[in-house]
This record gives sequence, structure tokens and C-alpha cells, in this order.
Amino acid sequence: MTLSIAGRCVHTGQFGIAISSSSPAVAARCAWARAGVGAVCTQNITDPRLGPLLLDRMAAGESALAAMRAVTGSEPAIAWRQITAIDRDGVTATWSGAETLGTYATAEGPDCVAAGNLLADSHVPLEMVGAFAARPDDDLGTRLTAALAAGLAAGGEAGPVHSAGLLIVSDVPWPLTDLRVDWAKDPIAELAALWRLWRPQADAYRTRALDPSAAPSYGVPGDEGDGVMG
Repeated sequence: MTLSIAGRCVHTGQFGIAISSSSPAVAARCAWARAGVGAVCTQNITDPRLGPLLLDRMAAGESALAAMRAVTGSEPAIAWRQITAIDRDGVTATWSGAETLGTYATAEGPDCVAAGNLLADSHVPLEMVGAFAARPDDDLGTRLTAALAAGLAAGGEAGPVHSAGLLIVSDVPWPLTDLRVDWAKDPIAELAALWRLWRPQADAYRTRALDPSAAPSYGVPGDEGDGVMG
């Protein structure tokens, strides 16, 4: 029911996830990332507890591979889960249990890992990794949304997708970006449009939190200046 890609930006240290599904509100259950630690996707028959569990182990110093081995070796219902992870060093790990639904696959590339289940074609994750790798100089959000679009173009799910999300963490404890399309006819295109709207504003909201005196103006009635909307 899901296709996803998790990635790292070597220039900024950011981690992010782009994800889409035929079910509603996929990013609320499946996308997990932590600044300075890594990113995890938990999908198929989802257990949201697994995302923080892997991130905790990675934060404690384990690689994505070691964390994945530990979690998949101890969780009793792991046969129903599909999981991907990337750590601070760009090491990736995947798991697809024996009960993963339909046609499923994973693919790993430089600083990224993709996965899907109930896919129209097993090559979908590989196409996503290729799209991510083809844009090394773009920002992380653009690379991730382009990869998600490439997955859809390669066939995506066997049926239509309805929800999508983009999660990016940087150098602060909260997400720098957390965009969601929870039910739509073309959620991947809507997510890309949301990213284009949000991208020039993201750093301004970080500055407002850390140093309000240095923040751009809001650019709304009653606020002087021509800063970004807020």
C-alpha cells in the first residue's frame, strides 16, 4: 500500500522522507526522522512504534544495519513489516517480512533507500533511487519529491495513491518541513506543489524560533516589510 524514499543530504546534514500510499494520512504513521541521527520508514502493515525504536538505537551509536538487525530479530510480528533506514553516515538498511503485501521491493543507493509494497512493478524503488541520485546538487526536498514522482511514473502502486507526505529534519529538534496531503486524486503532484510553496519559507520559520529579532517580517496586513508570509 506504500512507496517511500528516505535520504540524506551530505551538504547540509539533513535527513528526509517522501512517501505515498493508497490509504489516508500515510506520513502520520510511517515517516520518522531525527536531526543528527537518521530517518526510518515503517510501512506495509504498519507499526508506528518501530520508527522511534530504530532511531533510538541509531542515536545510541548503532549503524542503520545494526539497528535493523536488532529490531527485526526481536519484534514478534516482524513478518508483517516493511522497514527502511538511513543513518548519519549514509549507511542504509532494509527489511521486507514474509507477509509483505503483493509485489514488493527495496533499492539502496548513495545516501538513499527506497521501498514499496503492492507495487505495479518491482522496479519502482530502483527508479526512485535513480531519480534521487540524478539530482545531487538540488536541495533534499526537491530530490525526494522528484524521486516520489519517478516512482509514480514507473507504475507506483497497483492502484491509485491518495495520500503523500514530506518530512525533513535539519539541525533543530523539530521538523524543518512536515508537509502532508492526506486525501487527494493526485497527492504526489500536490505534495510537490506544497514543497515549492514552503521551500523559500522554511529557513525563516527556523530563524523565528531561534532568534526572533533577526527573523524576516511576516508580510501580512499590519506587519511592516515585505518578508515571507507566516
